[in-house]
This record gives sequence, C-alpha cells and structure tokens, in this order.
Amino acid sequence: MRIGVLSDTHIPERASEIPDMVKSIFKSVDMILHCGDLTSLKVKEELESLAPTYCVQGNMDRYSGLELPKSRVIEIEGIKIGLNHGEVYPRGDTQQLKYIALELDVEVLITGHTHWAFIKEVEGILMLNPGSATVPRLSDPTIMLLEIEKGNIDSEIIKVGDPCKSVNFKKQDKL
Repeated sequence: MRIGVLSDTHIPERASEIPDMVKSIFKSVDMILHCGDLTSLKVKEELESLAPTYCVQGNMDRYSGLELPKSRVIEIEGIKIGLNHGEVYPRGDTQQLKYIALELDVEVLITGHTHWAFIKEVEGILMLNPGSATVPRLSDPTIMLLEIEKGNIDSEIIKVGDPCKSVNFKKQDKL
C-alpha cells in the first residue's frame, strides 16, 4: 500500500492551494493522511478526490472551528499507525511524542506541527513528520510517501518546491 502524508497546509490563511506537484504525486497513492492544520475542510475535499483521506485536528483547526478527531489509529498489514498533530512544546520533542505513541499503543507515530520533516526512531517507535508543503519553517516544502508491504514500512521525504524564504539576510555595510 502506498500512502501520501502531509501536514500544516494552512489553506487559505497562509497559502492559497495545495501545490500541483503534491496533487500529481498523490494521484498514485491508495490513501492520504493529513496531520492537522488544514484550516479548511475544502483541503480534505480536494484530497478526497485523489484518494481516501484521513485527517486529525491541529491547533489552528480548533481556531477555524473544524471538528476533527485529535488522534486516529489505522492498522495496515499488521502495523499500527498513529496520526496526531504533535502539538508538543518544544515543537518536535521526541520524548513527548513518544508518550503520545505509547498512549495510542502504536508502532509508528505520524505528526505535524513543526513545519519541517523528519524520520526518527525512538525506543522502537518510528516517528514520522512530513513537514509542510505550503508553509515550511526554515526548511524545504515537503510531503512524505510511505510504502507498506508484507508488514514492512518504508518512508521517504519528498521536496515539493523551493526552500523557505521567510528569512531575508542582508549584507551589512562596513563601518
């Protein structure tokens, strides 16, 4: 099974649409997982036109009034996968994320919230974060593809655009 994963799209508040490259890649997936901060159900509807889509609620979804589950557990080929926005501080703290995985009783935890992608293993738990395809935070815009076959999972971070340009470094004049 091929699964497309994304998070933190923030449409329409911070971005206008899902990038065409993401839609093109997701045409070949069996399922899409969105780790929160859609901020509009139109994002889910658009993704649903490509493949069955499962979403969880991010911190900004609450502000937008979206009623989505805080977490989901999906079992695929015997692998229990947890989906959660990963709203921990500091962002991306793997020790706190580990406890979310333990509470959900999953082997794989997929989260968002950081706006930068990672693949890490912490005490036997695979932790995945697809980053953000639309509003990366000091990183490249990314999504993730998962390939699950015969009880094995392969994960790949895919760059889907130009690097974040939110920091503008200017050369200082010499005194």
